[in-house]
Order: sequence, then structure tokens, then C-alpha cells
Amino acid sequence: MSRRILVIGAAGMIGRKLVERLSKEAGTSLTLHDVVPFEGGRQSVVSDLSTAGEAEKLVAGRPDLIFHLAAVVSGEAEADFDKGYRVNLDGTRRLFEAIRKAGGDEAGSEAGSYRPRVVFTSSIAVFGAPFPEAIDDEFLGAPLTSYGTQKAICELLLSDYSRRGFFDGIGIRLPTICVRPGKPNKAASGFFSGIIREPLAGEEALLPVAETVRHWFASPRAAVGFLMHAAQLDSTKLGARRNLSMPGVSATVAEEIEALRRVAGADAVRRIRRQPDPAIERIVSGWPQNFDTRRALALGFRADSSFEEIIRIHLQDEVQKSPLPPRARA
Repeated sequence: MSRRILVIGAAGMIGRKLVERLSKEAGTSLTLHDVVPFEGGRQSVVSDLSTAGEAEKLVAGRPDLIFHLAAVVSGEAEADFDKGYRVNLDGTRRLFEAIRKAGGDEAGSEAGSYRPRVVFTSSIAVFGAPFPEAIDDEFLGAPLTSYGTQKAICELLLSDYSRRGFFDGIGIRLPTICVRPGKPNKAASGFFSGIIREPLAGEEALLPVAETVRHWFASPRAAVGFLMHAAQLDSTKLGARRNLSMPGVSATVAEEIEALRRVAGADAVRRIRRQPDPAIERIVSGWPQNFDTRRALALGFRADSSFEEIIRIHLQDEVQKSPLPPRARA
């Protein structure tokens, strides 16, 4: 049976990897959307989701499954208040409303009412300090950034629209994705990837925070796995709580660096230069460090086993065609 799938935010790093995975499935019809064209020869719809009428166009084909990955990242949302709320909140609300109207406004108001599965990528930024030793799904969401606030509002909307039967939604709070390939983006968390990615490529990396900073990580490969699992999960097992934190690896910057040393040697570590940045330190100080994800694990979500595995996944998936340090080839 053919399945119509819409991927919003398809041109982003996770979006591209997700599309690659979905393309391997037989019987899928993919519609890709982003504010920039999709690279790699695939056609995509290029528009701004937050513009009036754009969401309705995307939903007109009644996709069975919608992945909503599009967002302005944390640092940019903090720097540009208006843009963050327009893209992250208004765009999401327009999408949810377009789905509701396509289904006949109220659940069950029409025979065969449209009710797709919606997988929304939220963030651990919905939580704010002070934290318990490990954050579980009972912990109060009290974000300390605009980005976290926007994601938290969208989580509430997803739960309410699902409760009302407008769609079958699940929100997954992604850990910080590491190691991100390609060039750095405007995310305040970008240095977590930079201090691994650049040294592996023989380049200098800047470390703006103390090595004692602890954070929650997952690889891009794990993130795609979360999305694929969320797409087929029996949502009756979620109950009324439609948003949950994904499993990951809790590691300090020092543990990141030590994992890099084990994989690529001391020369790679020497390419990291300490350069404190008070603005980034302030943002990072309000981020979660560790999670209790027994609920997600019980539902079948799986992540990486260690930060060293995260680095090796980066080498396998992104650097395998390039010359590697001797230890990285092991």
C-alpha cells in the first residue's frame, strides 16, 4: 500500500538523512519542503511555512505521515526574537491548523475524516534549570530561552490537537545532535560538534565553555532512528502525554575530548583551543545535563551507547571516504 509522506525541513541535516532513509522504503511518495531547495537532485517545495496559505498547499495532498523538522536554531532564535517566534511557533501553528481544516474542522465531522500521523521534533531546551540529577518526563518544562519556549508551546499545541482528534501526533525531544557534519550553524550548541568535527578534519576548533560542562547527546543516525520509530509507534501507548524525551549519552566536554583522544589520538585533541564566550556560557548554563528516559526506552526508542560510539558513527557516515587518523581506522 502506497504511503504519502511530507517532510518539512527536508533540506536540513537531519531532514536529508531522513529522506535518504525513507527513499529506501518501497511504496512511499515523498513531498519535501524547506525554505531552500533540497540538494541531491530531488525536487522540493520551496516556501516559508509561516506565510499565510503555504501550509494549506502542503496538506492539500493529504499526506498520511508528516515529519515537522523545520525550525530556527537556538542561537538564532535568541538573537532574532521575531524570526524565532514567526518560524518556530507561527509556522507550526499554521501547519496544525491546515491539517485540522483539511479534516473537516472537528474530529469525526465528516466520513473518512483526515487524521495523519504528525511527528514533531521538539528539544530538551523545553527544560530549564535548576535540574534534578536526571530529568524524567514528570519534570516541569520551564525553558530559559526563546527557542525552548517556542518548542514548549508547540508541544502543548501538539498534545491538544491530538486530544481533539485533529491528527495523531507525537513530539520527540531530541538531545543535542552530535557530531553534526558540514559547516557550523547558528546553534549555541554548535561547539559540541565543532570540537570533534574540526580536529578530525585537521582543523582548529574553538571551545567557548569550561570542560566541566555536561550535556545530553545523540548521533544523527540515532536521531533518524527516533523519527522512524515515532512514525510507526502505536500511539495508544502514549496516552495523553504525547511528548517525550529521547534517550542519549550524558557527557562532559572533558569526556568528549577524552573520547576524541581514544579514537583519533593526541594530535587531534591539540587542535582544540580554549576561548571562553560569556554569551554561550550563559545559554549553556541553563541547559539540561542528564535524563531518565525509561518511558522512551520502554516504547522501543534506542540511542548510542557512548560518546566514543557517536564519534565512530561520524567517521563511518561522513568521513569514510577521507583519509582518517590511524586510530580512527581501527
